[in-house]
Order: sequence, then structure tokens, then C-alpha cells
Amino acid sequence: MNFLAHAYLSFNDPKVLVGNFIGDFVRGNLEEQFAAEIVTGILLHREIDAFTDSHPLVKKTQELLKPNFGRYSLVITDMFFDHFLSRNWNDYDERSIQVFTSWVYEVIEANEAILPQKFLAPFTYMKRENWLAAYGTMEGIQRSFTGLSYRTTFPSNMERAPAFLRAHYAFFEGSFKQFFEELIVFSKDKLNQLRQEDDSL
Repeated sequence: MNFLAHAYLSFNDPKVLVGNFIGDFVRGNLEEQFAAEIVTGILLHREIDAFTDSHPLVKKTQELLKPNFGRYSLVITDMFFDHFLSRNWNDYDERSIQVFTSWVYEVIEANEAILPQKFLAPFTYMKRENWLAAYGTMEGIQRSFTGLSYRTTFPSNMERAPAFLRAHYAFFEGSFKQFFEELIVFSKDKLNQLRQEDDSL
């Protein structure tokens, strides 16, 4: 999943949010680098990604994307799903998307001293352009995909992903809604499990 989903699936815990947000940017012995609650967020991030990558519905969306986007199909699926989460935000949270994203940025900034350096640059752009809310508009997701297409090692065609989304919108939205309900349940259970394991140490 992409940034907005990871933020939502931190279930309003600031430390878990920080860990969930930086999960792709950290390596090594986590316990030596971060507080226990942040480690829990990092581990939750990895569990969410593993669940997502192996899920039949996600694999089905990738099968539709692969002829056009190849190895970048999973990245595109993640961003499509963030689009639907942002667009349908009121189905999942009582706060507005703007209130939620402002809270996310404040939490991340409050923990800037411990954030990985390679995370700080993209976060600066994320906050400035409010990526988390912008994912919900076609204009915002077009900017994101166009920016990513310039940074890929191999030709990705990602700038064409929004047009592909429009052409198959109902399929991707239906896949997201069904999958995300399962992911919420999985993530809540996994977070509780990780907290119990931490308490037992």
C-alpha cells in the first residue's frame, strides 16, 4: 500500500504512524534505532505490504496492468488504491481528509529528528503539495505518476497510468473496496498481536 493507506492503518497512534510511514526507508537492527512503538509501526508496515502483495485481488489488478506497465504494476496498484481511499475517505473516517492529512504531517514533523535522511526529501514535497489528499483527484494522481516516471530506472509508462485508471475505473474501485475491508481487519489484528509480543518482552 502507499502512504495514505499506511497512515490510515496506523489507527491514530502517532508512534505507530511514524514507523508505518518510514517502513520502506529503514534497515538494520530496528530496536537499536527506534523506540518500541515506532518499531511496532515499522513491523506493521511490512506485514501490510506482505499481505497486500500476496492477496488474490491485488494480483488480479496486477494482471490487468502488467501488459502495459510490467514491473511497475504493483507500485501503480498501490497508488490507485490510495486514490480510492482519498476519494472515498468519508466511508472510512469521520474527519475530513484535510483534517487527517494535516494531523499526519504534524506528527511526522514532530519526529523529524529520528527520521531517515532519505525520507526527508520526499516528505518535504509530500507536505508542500499535500500528496495524501491530492491522490484523490485525477489531476493530483497524474502529477504523482508523471513525477515518478521521470525517476524510474527503466521505461515505466507510469505517466499513462491515470488514463488506464479512467478506462477501467469500476474494476479498480471494486477491487479496492473489497480488498481494503479485509486489509483493515488484518491490520487491526496484526497491530494487536505486535503490541502483545512487545509487552511480553
